[in-house]
Amino acid sequence: MAVFSEERGPRDPLARRTFPSKDYESLGAIALAFLEEVDLAVDRAVFGVAGPVIEDRVEVTNLPWLIDASGLEEELGLSPVALLNDLASTANGVPLLKQDECYTLKEGHQDPHGAIAVVAPGTGLGEGFLTWDQDDNRYRPHASEGGHTDFGPLTPRQMQLLRYLWPRFEHLSYEHVCSGIGIPNIYAFFRGGGYADEPAWLAEQLAEADDPTPVIVNAAMDEVRTCELCDMTLDAFVSILGAEAGNLALKVMATGGVYLGGGIPPRILPALESGSFLDAFHAKGRHRDLMERMPVHVILNPEIALLGVASYGLEFQ
Repeated sequence: MAVFSEERGPRDPLARRTFPSKDYESLGAIALAFLEEVDLAVDRAVFGVAGPVIEDRVEVTNLPWLIDASGLEEELGLSPVALLNDLASTANGVPLLKQDECYTLKEGHQDPHGAIAVVAPGTGLGEGFLTWDQDDNRYRPHASEGGHTDFGPLTPRQMQLLRYLWPRFEHLSYEHVCSGIGIPNIYAFFRGGGYADEPAWLAEQLAEADDPTPVIVNAAMDEVRTCELCDMTLDAFVSILGAEAGNLALKVMATGGVYLGGGIPPRILPALESGSFLDAFHAKGRHRDLMERMPVHVILNPEIALLGVASYGLEFQ
C-alpha cells in the first residue's frame, strides 16, 4: 500500500507500508489499517490485483477474496475506486522505466508506437500488453490471462514432459511449466525420468525448503558446485519461456518490444543469455524474421507494478 500525490509523482510516495495479505480477511481490511496508520487525506484509490477484473470485480487468484470496487468505495469512504489487473499494472509501468531499470537481451528494431508484450514469470505466469492510443498520444495497458493457455511442447523432450505431467493436472497450462510453481514440475520430470542423479546435498536442501524453486534455481546458477538436474531444469524452463514470450509477441504484434517481468528473469540473466531463450523465441516458422526484429528486455525494477498502478491512479478520475 502507498499514497501518492500529483506533485511528487508515481516514483515518490508520501507513505508506504507492506502487509502480509494472508493475515487479513479482505483487501478492505488492509486498506483501512493502512489509512489509519499513515493518517493522510486520500481522495481516490486504485488497486493492482491478481486475477481477471470483470465489471469492476475480481476473484483473487491465490487468496479467498472477492473484491468489488463499489464495495470498497463504501467501505473506505473513497470515490472513485478502481481495480487494475496486476499485469496491466506492470505493463502500465513499462513506458516509465529508466534505462538502468532494464537489461536488454536483444536490441532489435523498435517501432516507437508498436504494441508491447509483457510476460512475467513469478510464482505464477502473468501476461499483459500495451497498445498505442493515437488520440491521447500514450500507451494503454491491457490485461491477459495468457499464462493459463494450453502448454504446447516444441521438442521431443518437452513432449515427454507433457506426457509426464498430463495425468497430474486437470488442465496443463504454461503456468505449470513456466513459473515458480512450474520449475519443481520440470525438476520432478527430469529426476523421475532418471536423466541425472540427484546430489545428496541438494536432496537435503530440498527436504528442508518450504519452496523448492529458489533451491533449484540457485543450484543451477552456482558456478562452483554444479548440479546437472538443476541445469537441465533451468534450461528447459528458459526454452519454454522463450517460446511462450514469442507466442504472446506474435499474438499482439509486439513490434514495440517484449519485456520480461516477474521475480525470476532478473535472477537468471546468464541463463537467458545462453541462447535457449532467444532460439525458442525466434522459432516461429515463416515469421522468424519478424521475431528477430522485436526487441527483448528484462525488467530490473522490482517495483514496476507499484509504479504502473500509481501512474494509473494519478491519472484516474
